[in-house]
Amino acid sequence: MPLDTNKTTNIASVLIESLPYIQRFTGKTFVIKFGGNAMVDDALKTSFARDIVLLKHVGINPVVVHGGGPQIGDLLARIGKQSKFIDGMRVTDEETMDIVEMVLGGQVNKEIVTAISQQGGRAVGLTGKDGGLIRAKKLNASRNTPELQASEIIDLGHVGEVDEINTDVVNMLVKDDFIPVIAPIGVDSKGVSYNINADLVAGKLAAALNAEKLILLTNIPGLLDKNDKLMTGLDPTLVDELISNGTIYGGMLPKIGSALDAVQGGVKSVHIIDGRIEHAVLLEIFTDTGIGTLING
Repeated sequence: MPLDTNKTTNIASVLIESLPYIQRFTGKTFVIKFGGNAMVDDALKTSFARDIVLLKHVGINPVVVHGGGPQIGDLLARIGKQSKFIDGMRVTDEETMDIVEMVLGGQVNKEIVTAISQQGGRAVGLTGKDGGLIRAKKLNASRNTPELQASEIIDLGHVGEVDEINTDVVNMLVKDDFIPVIAPIGVDSKGVSYNINADLVAGKLAAALNAEKLILLTNIPGLLDKNDKLMTGLDPTLVDELISNGTIYGGMLPKIGSALDAVQGGVKSVHIIDGRIEHAVLLEIFTDTGIGTLING
């Protein structure tokens, strides 16, 4: 069979293009939030696992934080419990919190660990309760309604926010060449468990680890302007302007909040990328053009 010189040249070009990035990021920590379609599509899950293992093998230290909202909803439906949301946040009573811990800390976490292991990586699953990783506090949510002169206080139950991050257990695993896979469940000083938005956990963890990058996988190409054109090369000041003028709104706000937390905490850059694309992480990190939105610290 004759050699396809065009194909081999293209392969060589891709490898050469990746070399300076590998050299630059060897020994650095990347926090990667895994969620959306990539978590429920087997091909995308395998693609993600391969990306993570490759990062580890070229000397980068990936730390994975994952969500699992659809899986939680599916199990609640199977036991006949209706999911209730307020302003996009799941109301989490004690029974629902038990389901959250079962799904995030058990089913979803172990599926990701298994996927990485099948690609030759050494992954260890954690929740924020392990090793005192995530100290949580109850999220005090409120909203303004036209009928009320004052803000309405919303009780979301066991929905929390990050109070403190203790990176000891993560640092120990990274030092021993493991890949930590973290479910966003925290515990307060009284031992009460809380479900925390995975984007926010990823941002706080990236800052606490002094990570080089925070990478957020989404179900959209990245941040889009009002003409649906992909935006990249942003900074916190420009992001604030985009929030003020309504370009960034709705479900993208928690991701942007996570990104700003991270860069303000010392993370060099944040990437918001389309997890529906196979090998999205590698394409964003190891190519000159990338595929998503870059926010520089």
